[in-house]
Amino acid sequence: MSVKRNMSFNSISQFYVIGLGIIVMPQYLKYMGQEAYGLVGLFIVMQAWFAILDMGLTPTIGRETARWHGGATTALKFLRLFRVLHLIFFTIAVPATFLIIFFSDYIAEHWLSFKELELKEVTFSVQIMVASVSLRWMGTLYRGVVTGSENFIWLSSFNSIVATFRFVGVYGAMYVYGFSPTVFFIYQIFVAAFEFCGLKWKCDKILPKKESLSEKLGWSLSPIKDVMKFSLTIAFTASVWILVTQTDKLIVSGLIPLEEYGYFTLAIVVSNGIMALSAPLNRVVQPRLTRLMAEGKRDDYISLYISSAKVVSIVALFSAFTISLFAYDVLHAWTGDVDSANQTRAILQIYVLGSGMMALASFPSMLQNALGNLYYHLVGNLVILVILLPLSIALSIEYGAVGAAWAWLAASFFYLVFWTNYTHKKLIPGYAVQWFLYGVLKPVLIFLFLLFIFGFWVFEFLGENRVESFLHVFLSYCFSISIFFVLEYRRFFIGLLKG
Repeated sequence: MSVKRNMSFNSISQFYVIGLGIIVMPQYLKYMGQEAYGLVGLFIVMQAWFAILDMGLTPTIGRETARWHGGATTALKFLRLFRVLHLIFFTIAVPATFLIIFFSDYIAEHWLSFKELELKEVTFSVQIMVASVSLRWMGTLYRGVVTGSENFIWLSSFNSIVATFRFVGVYGAMYVYGFSPTVFFIYQIFVAAFEFCGLKWKCDKILPKKESLSEKLGWSLSPIKDVMKFSLTIAFTASVWILVTQTDKLIVSGLIPLEEYGYFTLAIVVSNGIMALSAPLNRVVQPRLTRLMAEGKRDDYISLYISSAKVVSIVALFSAFTISLFAYDVLHAWTGDVDSANQTRAILQIYVLGSGMMALASFPSMLQNALGNLYYHLVGNLVILVILLPLSIALSIEYGAVGAAWAWLAASFFYLVFWTNYTHKKLIPGYAVQWFLYGVLKPVLIFLFLLFIFGFWVFEFLGENRVESFLHVFLSYCFSISIFFVLEYRRFFIGLLKG
């Protein structure tokens, strides 16, 4: 199967899943209420935190599956490794699930703050959501096998089906049984079970059959020793990144009322979309950057790196600044609810800027991946974590969700302006200032100037109703980015006009 075809199906599926989530999320708030939607936000955070338990095992099994298909390892060795990892997954998941369920009463009564929902309902919701998250997490092992086998067309189709059930199908259940968190989370555990069984079925079809092995499978821990270094490296890197991006969300869930956390979740959904915008570019640029570096073509990989930063600025930062400046219009057009737009506006204005900066600040990790040294990336993440933790707690206690947003923006700004510059001075000396000035600052300033003209002058009259709010943002953004491209690539357009 061609790489381009796999990438196309994978990208289409990702955009579908992300887009579907963004479209339906405001409807949860509309029908379930603010506090119940706050529980949905906790559900999202819990899924991210469970990923820390992975310990690099999913990418490890994906890598070893690919090596088995490529003939670099035997079916016997691969199956023994899978068996050990399978045992590790269940050994971690089951105790973790029961531990959280055991403390669900304490979490509901002492960690979460709510007024309208009943204690029993919140406790039961926490219990069901952790069981659902655990089931989804255990399915990632099977997902790793499918990915390593490059069955992307099947996986993309399956992911789209599951997402449709998860985001859209739940309305049917709630329409019949009531728009309550209990119904929502019971339905989600059924979807998680369906996803788990589907991935396991596909995995079983891929795995080598025991009858084809040259000797008895048996039990041995030796296969895991060979891949432990790779697993731990991936695990530590991923865990630190999860701590950086998710710690504030977990802290805030215990410091502000569930109603306010529901509005906070709305802002997080939009901001996560901003951070996801740079992922497709990273997948394309990373291998080319690595190859150019391996070939010793320093000027070429630095040129690619700086120009790629400009693309991320255009994609992520331009979108972030647009959403921040027109936060009310974005929320009004998205949710159709004036009250939700007003309540979430201030949080989104601040938080989305931090996410845009973080999307670009994480960009140097590609350079370090190409060099095979993630030292500065790990140290930078640990530094930002040290800044973010106390700042999130202090500002959340004092200012609620808006305070948490300010903490995220401050940490992201520090990472982008100071740590990224320090990293570049170490890795590409002489180009740090050029990267920031021409790859980030210049395009952003030009775009902001254009956005102010179109947003606060040309299309300022729009925004009275939901449709006008959408047109206000859409037209301001489209005209600004169009003029930006004409100015930035004016030589190319002049050449076209001259024929």
